[in-house]
Amino acid sequence: MKVIFMGTPEFAVPSLKEISDVYEVALVVTQPDKGKGRGKKLTPSPVKEEALKRNLPVLQPVKLREDHETIDSMRALAPDFIIVVAYGQILSEEVLAIPTYGCINLHASLLPKLRGAAPLNFALIEGHEETGATTMLMDKGLDTGDMLLTEKLSVQEDMTVEHLHDRLSALGGALLLRTMKGLQEGSITPVKQENDEATYAPLITKELQNIPWEKSAKEVHNLVRGLSPVPGAFSYLEGKKIKILFTKVEEMEGGTPGELLEVTKEGILVATGQGAVRILSLQAPGKKPLSVKDFLNGNTIQAKRFERSDQGCL
Repeated sequence: MKVIFMGTPEFAVPSLKEISDVYEVALVVTQPDKGKGRGKKLTPSPVKEEALKRNLPVLQPVKLREDHETIDSMRALAPDFIIVVAYGQILSEEVLAIPTYGCINLHASLLPKLRGAAPLNFALIEGHEETGATTMLMDKGLDTGDMLLTEKLSVQEDMTVEHLHDRLSALGGALLLRTMKGLQEGSITPVKQENDEATYAPLITKELQNIPWEKSAKEVHNLVRGLSPVPGAFSYLEGKKIKILFTKVEEMEGGTPGELLEVTKEGILVATGQGAVRILSLQAPGKKPLSVKDFLNGNTIQAKRFERSDQGCL
């Protein structure tokens, strides 16, 4: 069986590893190298790095829809499958029609819930107790194709998006292999999605990252863990943008939203619209993430509250 693998970030690497151990990966398609760091040195994607380690051919079209040379190369390989894991571009119908068994996408949610760009984040931001991954036959819509197999995962209250990312990334390869085998054997029946049950997980914005302290403690806690450690939820303290990386909910009332109720080495207690959260770790601008205990060893907090802007009253 011949496979074209399309993916870009670290999330897709375990899937590439497992599939290339079993099938012939004839081509890897990934996003172009990007400039990183102060010098903007061009850096390959994690998928490209893994492909090169395995001596797999790589193509990096800027816009695949318009790159007819790349599409012709893909078609000439006559693949049985095109496997897509967080590639980062929408595929044209021309590409979708290439493989014998179709283009199979690994999506990091239990479809039709959380279609879109950030399902991992929003599973936590919305406080889901269960999430998972779904393999589906791709069509021209956004995560609207027929579902094939799912793998469910329980979500703990203190799980961050980093932890969820690693768990779902690890199970993705096995789920894809089961899907590919099932399609070859004819033992999988595609199931249409119920569009009226669909929810969406849009791109993360700066506005979303800015902590709304007027919401409940549970909602603030879920936002923090749904964005930790990258890109991170933030608020302003003494005019500085502080990333809040880990919190826990405290069952107590008092104070106004954003008010610092207690500052100790056990954590910074902050009032919300309902209840309070205790900040356990944070990150100051240009600094490494620190526990509150370590942060207070080198910093004194004079402010009385967190603000939504660096122009707030401090």
